[in-house]
Amino acid sequence: MNITVAPKSTSDLIAAVSNELTPTERRIAQEVLSEPTLLAFGTVSDLAGRVGTSRPTIVRFANKLGFDGYTTLQRHVQNDFSHQLARPSERIRHGENKTPPARTAISGAIASVFSALEGGQLAKLAAPLVKAETVWVLSGETSQAGAQAFHSGLSMVRPGVRSLEEHSYGTDLSDATPNDAVIVFDFFRYRRKVTNAAQVFADTGASVVAITDSPLSPLVELADVWCEIEVPAVGPFDSSVPVVAIAELLVSRIARDLQDEATARIDQIEAIWEQTGVFI
Repeated sequence: MNITVAPKSTSDLIAAVSNELTPTERRIAQEVLSEPTLLAFGTVSDLAGRVGTSRPTIVRFANKLGFDGYTTLQRHVQNDFSHQLARPSERIRHGENKTPPARTAISGAIASVFSALEGGQLAKLAAPLVKAETVWVLSGETSQAGAQAFHSGLSMVRPGVRSLEEHSYGTDLSDATPNDAVIVFDFFRYRRKVTNAAQVFADTGASVVAITDSPLSPLVELADVWCEIEVPAVGPFDSSVPVVAIAELLVSRIARDLQDEATARIDQIEAIWEQTGVFI
């Protein structure tokens, strides 16, 4: 049985190092605890100005809490807010002052996608999906837009792409083989049935590629390769934009890796479309 441990809150992290804080760092901590939205959605200069200290001091404070910089600490606090407001109704009821403007949230999430794919990570995610006999696409409710974009795009560049539907899990999962790969999209408020289906693939010996939002996601233990992206709230619901973005980038990379096979398949599909009069 996998147990997901909730990340420590910012107040817990501060309490753990309270005896090590300098007087200036204590003022930073007091400001952060009294006005957490300043840390979550402001810049390092905003916080430094509010406390009356320097930007390097703010960065050292973040380091002391166990983060490699201000941006990482800020992301932790933003995720903390998202988890507090996981239910759409709670976001409507209490989220007005706890979520950034949509433009800021989406821009940050897109940046997290490109950051997650640096250092050859995109190639690592794509590799099992290039060589698999069948590629399965598995998704939670809030990530379906990304899963659909991935399924549609990948089906154009290679054969053997199948989307898992909850009503047919039994028959579909019985077809999985060790030569297959599954890509799983799921984020906080992780779906039990999605994790259980991913477990079946892992037990079968298929390659598991996970797109999720935290090292504490239950998908991480099952994955051969995974990456973490930000999925912010836009209004009461999670944004689909970063999930669709990573899906499109993955399809683009797989098409590049398949090269001639992908080109031949697209040409064949285009010829059939023309023959059958698909477009006016």
